Amino acid sequence: MEILALNAGSSSIKLGLFEARDGRAVRRAKAVLDLKGQPPALRLEGVSDPIGIGVADAGDLQAVLGGCLGVLDDRLGLDGLALAGHRVVHGGEAFTGPVRVTGDVFGQLEALVPLAPLHQPPALRLIEAMGALRPGIVQTASFDTAFHAGQPDHVRRFALPRPLHDRGIKRYGFHGLSYRFIADTLRRDHPEIAAGRVVVAHLGSGASLCALRDGVSVETTMGFSALDGVPMATRPGALDAGVLLHLLGPGGMTVAEVEDLLYHRAGLLGLSGISGDTRELLASADPAAREAVEIFTFRIAQAVAALAVTLGGLDALVFTAGIGEHQPEIRARICDRLGWLGAMPGGGVAVLVIPTDEEQVVADEALRIRPA
Repeated sequence: MEILALNAGSSSIKLGLFEARDGRAVRRAKAVLDLKGQPPALRLEGVSDPIGIGVADAGDLQAVLGGCLGVLDDRLGLDGLALAGHRVVHGGEAFTGPVRVTGDVFGQLEALVPLAPLHQPPALRLIEAMGALRPGIVQTASFDTAFHAGQPDHVRRFALPRPLHDRGIKRYGFHGLSYRFIADTLRRDHPEIAAGRVVVAHLGSGASLCALRDGVSVETTMGFSALDGVPMATRPGALDAGVLLHLLGPGGMTVAEVEDLLYHRAGLLGLSGISGDTRELLASADPAAREAVEIFTFRIAQAVAALAVTLGGLDALVFTAGIGEHQPEIRARICDRLGWLGAMPGGGVAVLVIPTDEEQVVADEALRIRPA
């Protein structure tokens, strides 16, 4: 039996093809479907050049996914494909673990779109497309919010009237599939660290940090939305709510304009005026680029220290995701600010780099909840 794990983004879809062996999903292939290019193309691990999928319009997701499945079938064979697992950003309060997608479940996930208006729809469209192309396949959903669902109420609650909390205005946290993978990897490879107080920094174009105690999430920097926490490529991170009131009032901006600002024109891009990519900023001599990197690493170090307060100390700091895994200068700048906390050679805090794999978690969870 084979499992296809799908991780939908706004401009690409990550795919992992797995087969079930002894109750575990074992990877066969990894690919990225690039929706930005014209025409869209598939990048298959181990193949140097992009592979055309025979579809010109990236907006026709069903046709794009069909072309992608056709390439995978020709090159790898999909005769045994029985499960499709999806990364879904928001599970709300109802979904605290993976679930088989039924009509009722799909309706509940649609109702959560207002809580994640930019991140939820791509996954739902992909579920619909897969259902139309392979109606006999079992589809499952794995949630970024689920890993944080057990956090104590005093962590999740905002200082707002209690009825708002009861209506769902609370801290949910995201990147949970990545944090689950890191927690599982620590338990397997570093059990003595896993049992302690760990902060994981998931640093990519979206960035957040999570405090783990004995592998369990006890606090994370993202809150009600994926805008919160540390600065990101194009998102601002934590922001005084008064700024929004000003922009929407005296500033004369509409809600749509503020949403575009917060999701697409803030963060490192807004700070530098050059790019949201830390590689380009590190290579630039522009003072604004240097300042953007300084603010980015400063806020991340602050967040590590704050999470250490929650944990009552710190035993290990783990870097993961694109920036965290591949940019040692960013890691070094963060750790330089945390020397007093022990995040330096011989300082008592272990510093690790662990590649994350959200698709592996999705595939494992899909296999675990498959019907008999």
